[in-house]
Amino acid sequence: MGALRKLGFLTIGLFDGADPRAGHETTLEVIELGERLGFDSAWVRHRHLQYGISSPVAVLAAASQRTSRIHLGTAVIPLGWENPLRLAEDLATVDVLSGGRLNPGVSVGPPIHYDAVKEALYPDTAEAEDFSYTRVRRLLDLVRGERASTFGGDEGFEVFSDRVQPHSPGLGSRLWYGGGSLGSARWAGENGMNFLTSSVVKAEQSEDFAEVQLSHIREFRAHHPEGDKARVSQGLVVIPTDSATAEQRAKYEAYAESRTPRTTTPQGPQRMMFAPDIVGTSTEIADRLHAHAAFREVSEVAFALPFAFDPPDYTQILTDIATHLGPALGWQPGQ
Repeated sequence: MGALRKLGFLTIGLFDGADPRAGHETTLEVIELGERLGFDSAWVRHRHLQYGISSPVAVLAAASQRTSRIHLGTAVIPLGWENPLRLAEDLATVDVLSGGRLNPGVSVGPPIHYDAVKEALYPDTAEAEDFSYTRVRRLLDLVRGERASTFGGDEGFEVFSDRVQPHSPGLGSRLWYGGGSLGSARWAGENGMNFLTSSVVKAEQSEDFAEVQLSHIREFRAHHPEGDKARVSQGLVVIPTDSATAEQRAKYEAYAESRTPRTTTPQGPQRMMFAPDIVGTSTEIADRLHAHAAFREVSEVAFALPFAFDPPDYTQILTDIATHLGPALGWQPGQ
């Protein structure tokens, strides 16, 4: 696909349960730093009943008021936890507040540990909830302005709309599906979404990560109305060490080594494949990415920041990505 056009990053936004504000503030500061460094997008993960961001839409609402240019995304909101109509209202509100910079990424499936949480989440409808792609379709239709009610008009002093308000016309084209299988890639393409592919895929036709990811990208574009022009963002973990201290380099290498065993073979009954974390100088990382079959098919990335590092580490990593790795991949700010 040529030179890299859009450079983004993804953060999980961890916090201490005894002092949650500090962690959320750090996440906002990281997003502000990303804007100053020229990144095109900043994405946040979604974590329910964990010590990570449980309400990314609220966090991005705050981020929208502390930034002016950088696009803000979710990777991803698991829709099994959400009411599509209410989520559509929240997404549209934040998109309006941000000036049209929101990029919501979503996925479907039952909530994790559903049997343990269903009585709190859906006490009356747990067995009837539909966690299929139909849930995404509902969200798409509502965000894109389809009718949400059979009633619209004046009632006394109040005025009612028959579709979600506020309506943000461009938001429908900035919805992303986070998929790791051929089926999800195909569905996202058929429904005109953008496609997020990460460091986790399902080994369906191969046990080579890059080959599997490449097959998903091509399946998505083969079924998308825009074909090869359809947007795909890749989200590998890369850790450049250009300006890292010796202590940081040792930490990064130990982190990647501890995660390497899971990358050698498919994991679990779903046969999930994990991409190795890439640690090294920007030149070394760029060489490995240029040799990566799936990377060669994309022009947008959202490199994932490692879990549980310290703020100075994230500053160093993001600075090196923006000033060394991005340019080595052909990226220029403001493309």
